[in-house]
Amino acid sequence: MYQKTHLENGVRIVTEKIPYVRTVSVGIWVDVGSRDEHEEDNGSAHFVEHMLFKGTKKRSARRIAMELDVLGGMSNAFTSRELTCFYATIIDSNLHRLVDLFIDMFLDSRFDPEEVTREQQVILQEISMVDDTPDDLIHDLFSSELWGDHSLGRTVLGTRGVVGSMDSARLREFIGRLYTPERILIAAAGNVDHDHFVRMWEERFGKLSRISGEKDIRTKPAEHPPSHTLVKRPLEQVHTILGTYGLPIDSEERYKLILLNIILGGNMSSRLFQEVREKRGLAYSIYSYLDSYIDAGCLAIYMGVGPAFFHEATNLVVSEVERLTAEAVLEKELANAKDYAKGGLLLASENMEARMTRIARNEFCFGRYFSFDEVAEDIDRVTRQEVTELAGKIFSRKLTRAVLGPVSEDKLGRKE
Repeated sequence: MYQKTHLENGVRIVTEKIPYVRTVSVGIWVDVGSRDEHEEDNGSAHFVEHMLFKGTKKRSARRIAMELDVLGGMSNAFTSRELTCFYATIIDSNLHRLVDLFIDMFLDSRFDPEEVTREQQVILQEISMVDDTPDDLIHDLFSSELWGDHSLGRTVLGTRGVVGSMDSARLREFIGRLYTPERILIAAAGNVDHDHFVRMWEERFGKLSRISGEKDIRTKPAEHPPSHTLVKRPLEQVHTILGTYGLPIDSEERYKLILLNIILGGNMSSRLFQEVREKRGLAYSIYSYLDSYIDAGCLAIYMGVGPAFFHEATNLVVSEVERLTAEAVLEKELANAKDYAKGGLLLASENMEARMTRIARNEFCFGRYFSFDEVAEDIDRVTRQEVTELAGKIFSRKLTRAVLGPVSEDKLGRKE
């Protein structure tokens, strides 16, 4: 059973009670990500995420880590371009202990200058790790090329210059501007009583000031002409992403796009996986994926191939994209994609973390709960013609590309 409560200051609390399980997943979500940053504070949201684990007035960083480890489950946090989340899944009898710990971390973290300096080095190492991982780095290169100088084109981790100059005062100022009550959502799924759960949070979170922080700086990104970027590196493979603009996350055509993506490169029976990997052996890793935001999105294709196969594989990807726009998908192909999508939905329904994440994202994106049956019915309503028409709209322009590896500019080659 799904329930929602608004505290008087704007903080939202949503729960989904699953009485037959003995676990509960809890997340504190903040409607803040890297797209809410200015260029001069890029990486702040991610830095704040790290610092909330680094000590409070009554708990050291070590004690926080130990308490999280002994609660009987797992915990983590992440920062994306639009959201930050701190979450844990535990046995239900430890819920009160987790809530006490999360409240302390979220509201009373110290941001000790020594800890900030130490964590700077950790994040700089994280940035270096991405730089040394080409199948991660290529995604940042593609985002920068697709979105240009818009905040969506910046990395979540931030730049070395900004991270290296960060201090406690700037992080606190960032929180003061953006971690305001109307941006905060607390979600839980599992064996949880909604009214009791609300009472556990409302005394502290209900006292947060309603005074608005910084005015929303999110602006809709512009769509740029197709382009390409090349970063030469002496790697064993060429890593490349080809993509274009997609749909915002709340688009009425979102289920058509999900099915289109599955058919194109979303699983092992997809066209790209079968044509590029299985039939020709040109790549080990090839897939398509969707990134969707509140006002924009993209559909992109990643592959890592040997330099000798780069041109052949790229031309084959473009041919498959063109075929998707020119020929209607087969009835069986669409039926299989629908079964795959609904199967993933039902599998996720048995995971409390996935359910907690789902109700939180639904609240942020739609302001309401979607039942699993409702989503399945919407998926089933999609027709072959609708998928083909959407493919024609999405791929009406040539693809933007990012390339990383041992390829010369004059040897890029494009099938146009």
